[in-house]
Amino acid sequence: MSISHFFEGGKAVVELRSTDKMAAFCELIGNAPVFQEVTDRTALEHAVIEREKNQCTGLGHGVAVAHGRLDSMHRVIVGLGISHTGISYGSPDESPVHLLFLIASPTSMNLDYLQTLSTLVRIVHDPALREELLALRSTGDVERRIRDSFQRLLGRFSSTTPSATACGTAR
Repeated sequence: MSISHFFEGGKAVVELRSTDKMAAFCELIGNAPVFQEVTDRTALEHAVIEREKNQCTGLGHGVAVAHGRLDSMHRVIVGLGISHTGISYGSPDESPVHLLFLIASPTSMNLDYLQTLSTLVRIVHDPALREELLALRSTGDVERRIRDSFQRLLGRFSSTTPSATACGTAR
């Protein structure tokens, strides 16, 4: 899977109005164009809410990565909702969530889902990126900035992957 296509047009909502996390999930799924391709958005909302009831997906530092999985999906998709007000979320550090990522994935694509989740967690670990995303007001600017972060991180992985020579197979 290539996750470099994430955050091309239609993935972000730059002003979520909901301050409750369950309502924020529904608002993001209903307003981010990327979720239009989900044939049953109500089922996705329920999957995300049920997952959240099992364990809070708040990471702290104003970030959450909610997720829902459906058999009817064909690929992993990600949306981002930005809340300047903050969403009451129950995160470990008790801070409100300002960057709400939502991953929707097929139940059959575990590796793709995990790669997406781990990449998102890595990029939002950067406090400067989090601040920059909150300062941006244009959906296109937000998507471009996250896409650049994905590309940079993926490039770092490919440049640090050992080659056959480094593994001692070259003569």
